[in-house]
Parts: sequence; C-alpha cells; structure tokens
Amino acid sequence: MARRPSPHLALLRGINVGGKNKVGMATLREVVGALGCDDVRTYINSGNVLFRDARSSRTLAPKIERAIEDEFGFPVAVQLRDLPAVRRLLEAIPDDWTNDSEQKTDVFFVPGELDKPGLLDSIVHDPEIETVLHAPGAVVWNISRRNQARGNAIRLVRSDLYQRMTIRNINTVRKLRDLLEEL
Repeated sequence: MARRPSPHLALLRGINVGGKNKVGMATLREVVGALGCDDVRTYINSGNVLFRDARSSRTLAPKIERAIEDEFGFPVAVQLRDLPAVRRLLEAIPDDWTNDSEQKTDVFFVPGELDKPGLLDSIVHDPEIETVLHAPGAVVWNISRRNQARGNAIRLVRSDLYQRMTIRNINTVRKLRDLLEEL
C-alpha cells in the first residue's frame, strides 16, 4: 500500500539574497512539481516551498537539490520538514516570542546530522540579554530589540555552523505551519 501524501516544507538556503542566486518562485514550483510532488506552493521570495508527497524527507531533499541545480545552475542546500516536525518545533518555542518592534526571534534550521544534544555548547550567547534554545531541528534565538546590537547572533552568522543552517523569523515559521495545515 502506498503512503498517503503528507504536507512537507522545503527550506532553501541563500536564494534571492542581495541579488544573488536568483530563483523565480513560479519556476521553482514547476521544478518541485516535476519531481512528482503535489499541491506545490511557495511562500514569499526567500525559498519556502510547501507540497504534498508520500516519500521521506531523506530521499526527497537530495532530489530537490539536484533538480534546482539543474534548472538554475547553482547548488542550493535544502532542508525538509514534515508537518509534525514543524508542529513539534513550534510547541518548543514560547508563544510570546515574536518578531515585532519589541523583540526579535529567529529560527536557525539545523540539518539532521548537526541536530544533536550539546549543539548549544558551541554557540556563544549572553543569557542576560538573549535567550537561545535548541528545539527539534533548530536553534531559536530571542532578544529584545533594544539589546539586539549587543547580542551574539552575529557570531553565529560568522561561524562554520551557520553555513549549514537556514534562517527564518518566528512569524514566518508560524505562517508556514498554518499553510502546511491547509494542505
């Protein structure tokens, strides 16, 4: 019996940033759809693709990466999450963490091979002004806007670890969950 197609989220790293690695969303939807994925949608221009598929994330991610490179001519790292994984992630994040005029909350998605206990041991932060937590599949960073310039997120962005992550703000992640629920 074939698996029922379930909602998935593909998070693309480093596209459409500063005029580099330009990827049109309509073409991206076609590329993912051509792989046999159903109900393909994109959300904003930063590389969020939602779709339904019965295959596992482990087999789908490399196929999507190859198809993107074939179409656009440059490699793009892809992390996949299914709906239950996105739900678990958001359940671990306090509801009052947001991105607004008072605070900034970013979700640094971590590939599976790096998502291990002790991950936070390698991340410098100041617990007096910023809260950093390791949630399933991600590192989540919360800081008040008034302390943002004093925070240590820039140290993470300059690290080798960051080169393997992709980042979204918490408001976007919550919206992506809602869109996955609709699928």
